[in-house]
Amino acid sequence: MSDAWLMGRARELIAAAQTGGPEEQSGTIREADRLLREAQRRGEPNMIAHLLRSSSVARLSMHDMVEAAEPVLDEMLAHSRRHGLVVLQADAHALRGRRLLLTGADDAALTEAALALAILDEDLTPDVNIGRRSWQRTLSSALTDIALVLTQLGVYEVADQVMGRVHEHIRDAGGPHEIAVHLINRVRLLIGWGLRLERVGDESRALEKFDLAASIAPATEAPFRQSLFPRDSERTAVEQVPILGAAVAMHQPGAQHIERLYQLLDVSQYPRERIIVAIACGRCLERVGRHQEAADMLGRTRDQLQDRESEPTLWLGLVREYARLSGPDSIQRTTSALEHYVTELEAELWGLRESRITTLNTRREHERLAREHGAIARQALQDPLTGLPNRRVLDERLRKLAHTPDAHPLTIALVDLDGFKEVNDRHSHAEGDDVLRVVASTLRDSLRGDDLVTRYGGDEFVVLLPGAPLHSARLALIRAVNAVEQLPRQLSRGVTLSVGAVSVRAEESADQAIARADTAMYEAKRAGGNQIWTTPGGGANQGADPAGGDPPWVPPSGT
Repeated sequence: MSDAWLMGRARELIAAAQTGGPEEQSGTIREADRLLREAQRRGEPNMIAHLLRSSSVARLSMHDMVEAAEPVLDEMLAHSRRHGLVVLQADAHALRGRRLLLTGADDAALTEAALALAILDEDLTPDVNIGRRSWQRTLSSALTDIALVLTQLGVYEVADQVMGRVHEHIRDAGGPHEIAVHLINRVRLLIGWGLRLERVGDESRALEKFDLAASIAPATEAPFRQSLFPRDSERTAVEQVPILGAAVAMHQPGAQHIERLYQLLDVSQYPRERIIVAIACGRCLERVGRHQEAADMLGRTRDQLQDRESEPTLWLGLVREYARLSGPDSIQRTTSALEHYVTELEAELWGLRESRITTLNTRREHERLAREHGAIARQALQDPLTGLPNRRVLDERLRKLAHTPDAHPLTIALVDLDGFKEVNDRHSHAEGDDVLRVVASTLRDSLRGDDLVTRYGGDEFVVLLPGAPLHSARLALIRAVNAVEQLPRQLSRGVTLSVGAVSVRAEESADQAIARADTAMYEAKRAGGNQIWTTPGGGANQGADPAGGDPPWVPPSGT
């Protein structure tokens, strides 16, 4: 199976997990975990991060597996940080927020959403390793996950702004599935927003939200039919997707919607779907005078969702609707319903005694400033083009390694790009910069976590491999050379690597060792490039690795 197939199947599994029954969802989780293990075996960081996302989203789709999603999300966050996958790092925070909401931890979920927003507020650069279109899809998924958390929290104004950003990227890079998902989520946001406006008596604005939601629902038909969602080709999207069916009914409640809404209520899997469909159905029943049936249906829905805390704002809307429709015929039931509504209302107001929007913006700004401060500190130690450590870091690490016994034997490699000048001459310096970024990322991902890859200048890199005898270091560097050679030509423009590697000798300064590595690198170039030359002793010998290795490096006095 190809890498592209793995990524495509991961997207299919997310769609299946979000629409299937418990048995299908369990099978989806098992398959997602198998694909994750395969991705980890192959070692490509971006693919691993996407498979971690698929595995975590599949778990979040099952009520009984929410806690099991936590370690997967922690791994996704750590992996994304380690490999500089900024957008997926933000997505991990957003998904952590979703998990926290499912356990009733609203305030912690708000913090995760603020962290995710702060990350994506930065000046983001598309990942040239995956292409702009794929990067935009990844970004739209992360923004969508943030918007869903904010929608569940009732922070509709900010959620709407985030949805606007999603629309921009979906318009440029989205396929039918991404478009369908976006439109469904947009309808969900508008209905929740409208219900919230009703609670504060703003009926005119609420109607605007319901009308807009109803106008979007039929527009979902075409992309839905080409999406990854399981579907019945004989029925419309409005007849199959609970949120869309509810939107049409909320716009013009009436008898024509009742049968369909009952069917959608039966197939609704998530609290948000059940609540919205139940409210829409209740209003249709009310419109035709079936008040008792409406109240009974809303009461059953309320009782079934009693322990679900993931939709605090919608839940309160359901309780309010039940109270409103309980009717004057039963004073005892009306009083009980109203008391329950007031209790729930006071609980929400107590929990929201400070505006959630203000809290979100404050935390978002705090995180933005913290990241900005960290970025300023990193800039002094980071090459701005490739994101790799610079020569200052190289010098500091060499000083530390001089006093670290476990670092010896120490191998230093100097890496130079073959054919890079031709890239600048034939294409442009901008394309040359893209090639440098791709090669830098490939080098870093091909070596061990303890190895240090630094940009030395121009198209040269220096690699430190502490604790690696020359023969072991050479094998690791061969992996890097092969990885660059195997890059798609549209990314690498055909460049390869010439590498000179040396084992640091006793009483040898770092500058002397780097000079020897430079000499070995030029031997590799003279031999045709795309290879490694090593220097264990005095001269350069391709692949030399004498038994016994070199004596430990002892820093010269005064160094």
